[in-house]
This record gives sequence, structure tokens and C-alpha cells, in this order.
Amino acid sequence: MSYREGRFWQPDVTVATIVVDDGRLLMVEESAGGQRVINQPAGHLEPDESLLDAALRETLEETAWDVRLTAFVGAYQWKAPVQPDGSGGRHYLRFAFAAEPVRHHAGRKLDEGIIQAVWMSPAELQSRAHQHRSPLVWQVVADYLGGRRHSLDLLQHLVPTEIG
Repeated sequence: MSYREGRFWQPDVTVATIVVDDGRLLMVEESAGGQRVINQPAGHLEPDESLLDAALRETLEETAWDVRLTAFVGAYQWKAPVQPDGSGGRHYLRFAFAAEPVRHHAGRKLDEGIIQAVWMSPAELQSRAHQHRSPLVWQVVADYLGGRRHSLDLLQHLVPTEIG
């Protein structure tokens, strides 16, 4: 029930979206820790937000694309390594979704830290593995390419109801 010395442990809950169009993947180049890295459109779940809504929001904010979620790819747990400066070591619980593009908002400003959204073939993405933000980037894509798809109905968002 409790973590070391009475503290409660809570992982960072994140969502990521694999957007595919004509065999290409919609990725983001972003600045993280002073480096240029590649990631899926991804980000943190916000309070009172469903996982599905978070995936749609993060994709729009980071790529300027509205998408339609088509499947749940999987849930992934990862602990970032501790860096020499003492940063890192955070635990992540990532929920990954497959999606198809619907509409691009060309003039929309992208989230802070996002350099650009870019379409890449799986081979291009794999060839730049040294730039992946985490091992989750390729693992999620590999699972998607391997055919891992689950119904979105697996995920339920229950909203409190008022009593009385």
C-alpha cells in the first residue's frame, strides 16, 4: 500500500498515438534535455481526461492533425535511467493508440518544445533509433507493425455521478 517511508508511488501516465497514412508514420521532432529527439505524438494524461481524449488532444497539439483513433495498441511500463546530473529515473505508464489522419490545420502553432511534425517510413524511423526519445518509440511501432490491435472498448472511463 505504501512506498518507501510512507510515500505513495505514482507513475507518469502518458498516451502516444501511431498515426499511419500510406505506410508512413506521423512523428514529432522535439527538444528534450537539450537534444533533438524523435517521438510519437505523446504526452501526459490531464486530470479528469479520458485516455482517448488525451490521445486526440496530444496529437493535435503536437502535430496540428485531427485524427480518428482506430485501435488500442497496448500499455507499456518503463523506467527512465538516472542521468549523471541526477535527472531521470521517472516511471512511465504509456497507453498507445493507432489512428488515421482526418484533417491538418496547417497554420496551427505546435506545442512548446516541438520542432516539427514529420512523416517517416518505418525504415527511416528505425535508422534514426539513436534519436528516439525512449525505447518505447520503436517498441510501440514494432508492435503496431506486427499487427497488435485491440478494441478501443477495452478502455473504460467512468465519470462520477452525483448522489441524491
